[in-house]
Amino acid sequence: MTALKVLKIFTLSSALFFLAACSEPSEPETPNKTAITQLSIKNFANPEQSIFTGGQPSQEALTALAKDGVKHVINLRPMQEQEQSQDWNEAELVQSLNMQYHSIPVAGAAGVTLENATALADLLKTLEGEQTFLHCASSNRVGALTALYEGAANGVNTDEAIAKGKSWGMSSLEPVVRAQLSNPQ
Repeated sequence: MTALKVLKIFTLSSALFFLAACSEPSEPETPNKTAITQLSIKNFANPEQSIFTGGQPSQEALTALAKDGVKHVINLRPMQEQEQSQDWNEAELVQSLNMQYHSIPVAGAAGVTLENATALADLLKTLEGEQTFLHCASSNRVGALTALYEGAANGVNTDEAIAKGKSWGMSSLEPVVRAQLSNPQ
């Protein structure tokens, strides 16, 4: 084979390789879900592609979430409840880890209101699909607000709304949500 033929084959091969490499779609940045799902977070779930839910995370879990690409933490626990159960400031830690901290205080069953459910849904919409961890103490309020919003604001039938709420962590607040969906104000 002549040097000219070898050069042509090399040039053509290089061009094809370059085109193939450039044509592959790039993957969006997503957290390491395998690592995240191995965290010790009570009632941990991944109900939607960019949303993780669960109970109160430890400092170590928040550090791991940040490392694995989570950009936002939404806390539904009122400050007084947090102060009674932990000796560290979650907002400060989250911000020090370069994540954004959001708080919607939901005080137990009395805080499961359409107003709070709408505030949560609106906040999630503003985050535009960025990786988010949403929590309360156990994920029960997380799921309850989700179910209430689905039923009251989106018109989803009660059983479907409850099913979605359970996938987001609702457990003992189901009767509260059912009562509100049965008697809208």
